[in-house]
Amino acid sequence: MTASLTVEELTELNRGTLGERMGIEFLEGSTQRVVARMPVAGNTQPYGLLHGGASVVLAETLGSIGSAIHAGPERITVGLDINATHHRAGQGEWVTGVATPLSLGNTLACWEVVITDGQGRRICTSRITCLIRDKPPGA
Repeated sequence: MTASLTVEELTELNRGTLGERMGIEFLEGSTQRVVARMPVAGNTQPYGLLHGGASVVLAETLGSIGSAIHAGPERITVGLDINATHHRAGQGEWVTGVATPLSLGNTLACWEVVITDGQGRRICTSRITCLIRDKPPGA
């Protein structure tokens, strides 16, 4: 079964987070695919290129949101591991991240995140693994 959230629900989940501060905008979100874009401007290193850490923030945001959709409202997810390979410089106005699940289990969820530039060229490939836990009492 594929669960999904509306763009409005995804935006609300992102409110007040680092992702919102970095300008991440959600385009779609389900247990099978999470897509968002992020502006390059404001997320650069001194040479004007997209900062590699910004790509990792986008990847972790997408994988974490996808894991939370998979886990459901009675469980929480926390990042356990993330890695990223930067293939080329991120330039232009926006980059887009697409997260697809590699494995969705009861206690772990693993996602591949591909980040592309405005011309559709891959600039980063990331893998994130999230731990799924029961929500603590009172949370």
